[in-house]
Amino acid sequence: MAQAPTDHEQGGPSSQARNLHWLLTNLVDEVPGICSVAVVSSDGLMLLSSDPGLADAAARPGDGDGPRGSSADLATIVSGLGSLTQGAATLMDGGAVKQTMITMDQGSVFVMSISDGSLLGVHATPDCDMNVIAYHMAMFVGRAGHVLTPELRSELRKSMESVQ
Repeated sequence: MAQAPTDHEQGGPSSQARNLHWLLTNLVDEVPGICSVAVVSSDGLMLLSSDPGLADAAARPGDGDGPRGSSADLATIVSGLGSLTQGAATLMDGGAVKQTMITMDQGSVFVMSISDGSLLGVHATPDCDMNVIAYHMAMFVGRAGHVLTPELRSELRKSMESVQ
């Protein structure tokens, strides 16, 4: 007896992808102070975003090329920070980088390792509670890390490519 095709086989997202999207949406909706969130693969490609369809030219006036929008910009920053901090940890024999935080006058950026080099990045408001954001990021990483398999990363990449 043949099994009914899954949503993923019919062209829809797999249950793991839907679960990860739900976790990300919940993170953004439930944690005060979060502006945008991006999950980036080890090779720097965005896998998940708090605003995957955003490509608004008004987000960066005068810039006609490249990705636009808060999560696309955040993914670029997260990828670069991940590379930089991993290089620093290697030079200092510091082991694996677990979290990076940048505080600025007008906001903060947090980067946390997920698994296999994937990273979670959060852009937050200047008045955010950093402890609350770090806690919820750790909860996301704990829930997402074991399901972020190579197969799921490939599915997420393809879905992000189709949106852009």
